[in-house]
Amino acid sequence: MVLLLVAGTSGAGWFAISWYRSPGPLSTPTTLVLTRNGGTEAIIQQLVDAGITDRPVLMRFAVRLTRGDGQLKGGEYAFPAGITPEQLLALLRSGKTVVHHLTVPEGFTVAEIAALVQHADALAGELGPLPAEGSLFPATYYYAWGDKRQAMIELMRRKMDKTLDELWPTRSATVALADRLQAVTLASIIEKETGIADERPKIAGVFFNRLRLGMKLQSDPTVSYAVTQGQAPLGRPLTKADLDTASPYNTYRQAGLPPGPICNPGRAALIAALRPDDTDALYFVADGSGGHAFAATLDAHRQNVARWRALEAGKN
Repeated sequence: MVLLLVAGTSGAGWFAISWYRSPGPLSTPTTLVLTRNGGTEAIIQQLVDAGITDRPVLMRFAVRLTRGDGQLKGGEYAFPAGITPEQLLALLRSGKTVVHHLTVPEGFTVAEIAALVQHADALAGELGPLPAEGSLFPATYYYAWGDKRQAMIELMRRKMDKTLDELWPTRSATVALADRLQAVTLASIIEKETGIADERPKIAGVFFNRLRLGMKLQSDPTVSYAVTQGQAPLGRPLTKADLDTASPYNTYRQAGLPPGPICNPGRAALIAALRPDDTDALYFVADGSGGHAFAATLDAHRQNVARWRALEAGKN
């Protein structure tokens, strides 16, 4: 609607139409949060204060004459420089507010995710009690200004539940896991052991072989979690004292899986835990290039360890 109702043939009418369609006074792109509960008058005053419009009387008139196009909606908007009154009203009626995003990396603990949410721009409200480790799905989440922090956490929890609902029935028949919690627990260890996609199922196969034979998993990331309780990354190499930490999460001291996850694993790690490779490997160690060298015997593993230590010594 272009104010034809008031245009007629008068000079004032043609001035109104010209103003309605002409670039406004905004000289630089501006992002502004407009009140959601104050009504049209409050929104127009904010637009004036921000320099997005300089003719509040005409703006009120335009809003009334075009009210059939819908109500103005509050929220956070990105206004381009020179936006016309016509474009301005169309934007505020569309509700196309600024979209923010929060990326949760795979392998973050619940405490680390909570810190991300707490410091995320534009989220509002306080966090309630945090959910259990391993219950939040790592992904990129989109939200608008004023969305609640606790609602974001709940969205992540529902996403993990939905993913497990999808993947748990697809597990291999040979996978000896009692329940979904054990699947997430194993996936969380796999997630921390490697960032290489095609290694995850093989590492899962190693851990299943060890579990079947009654061998301890001896996974360094579980020791790190035992030391830090998942509050923050350890930030240093493990020590012999760390390996002696008395904790059910220390898989150098405790047989079997730890009592729960050590982080929040992503989809690929979950799939690896549910569909491990059929391998005879029982050991793996860093190969110095970002991946791992696998071995079926202790002698072969010791040779791999010696090569890795030589590479590390050469770097130092």
